[in-house]
Amino acid sequence: MPVPRISIERIASFMPTTKFSILDLAPITEGSNAREALQRSLDLAQHAERWGYTRFWLAEHHNMRGIASAATSVVIGHVAGGTSTIRVGAGGIMLPNHSPLVIAEQFGTLASLYPGRIDLGLGRAPGTDPVTSHALRRTLGGSVDDFPRDVVELQRYLGPDQPGQKVTAVPGAGTEVPLWILGSSLYGAQLAAVLGLPYAFASHFAPAQLEEAVEIYRERFEPSEQLAEPYVMLGFNVCAAESEEESRFLRTSSLQAFVNLRFGTPGPLPPPVEGFEETLTPPQRAMLDQIGRCSAIGTREDVAKQIAAFVEQTGADELMLVSSIFDHAKRLRSFEITAEATGLIEN
Repeated sequence: MPVPRISIERIASFMPTTKFSILDLAPITEGSNAREALQRSLDLAQHAERWGYTRFWLAEHHNMRGIASAATSVVIGHVAGGTSTIRVGAGGIMLPNHSPLVIAEQFGTLASLYPGRIDLGLGRAPGTDPVTSHALRRTLGGSVDDFPRDVVELQRYLGPDQPGQKVTAVPGAGTEVPLWILGSSLYGAQLAAVLGLPYAFASHFAPAQLEEAVEIYRERFEPSEQLAEPYVMLGFNVCAAESEEESRFLRTSSLQAFVNLRFGTPGPLPPPVEGFEETLTPPQRAMLDQIGRCSAIGTREDVAKQIAAFVEQTGADELMLVSSIFDHAKRLRSFEITAEATGLIEN
């Protein structure tokens, strides 16, 4: 479904109420390595902090040759240590891969080192393939029913130590690291609502159930100690440049990566290719049209209008922006233009 047109005059009416953040996968580009990818992630976070973005999140993926953030809590420490004010967190930690106590200790340590700046988003997917899942966990005996229980257990470890409590997360207890539920289906929406936690929907790569999930979350939300009212964050792709032609060219890197991932051949982020979209098969084009619903492409004015229309459609409290561009300088410029388009920095 195409994003409707919106007048430039309407953009300023609600942009100031929306927060904007960045999701970084620490992409390893073709010809580079993990060290360079992690250096680029820190550089991006430092720029994002200056430009006024609210958070900088990293995601847990395994056995992916194009992603350097597998040890997510370690990378969060790397980024938080090189910044001073921006919130840094996980978008997310795939909780089935870990014991709740281990995650409580890791994020309790991060919160102790960088107080008031750490977020913990939680997902129930493995973030990898079944063979790698077995290598991570050694057993696949659990089920999706364990996820709510594990979230609650983790929440207890991060809360105040209770009388008679036999296991304490040290560090962790009393840090109250804010938890988020991540998802791309109705399951996460229902769980976030029941637990009274903020909800982040992965609409940047799986938008099919976006509207229904957000509606369920808002309708069923129950206030909690962490959150009094529902709070919705939506994933959103952006590729901004000085011209629409350049932005569409730069975007072909992310389109290639998405097609490769969906067809089982993931790898490093490839360089952009002229005319790539003309080579797509009808199924590939239909797949990319879906994620195009949650994307902004073009110049500063183009991006401003498309983001504003999406926010108006969805009522999102926050957008988590993703920009997978091969050239690091062009990627920085994409986020800078977006910061200008959304009013984070004056232009």
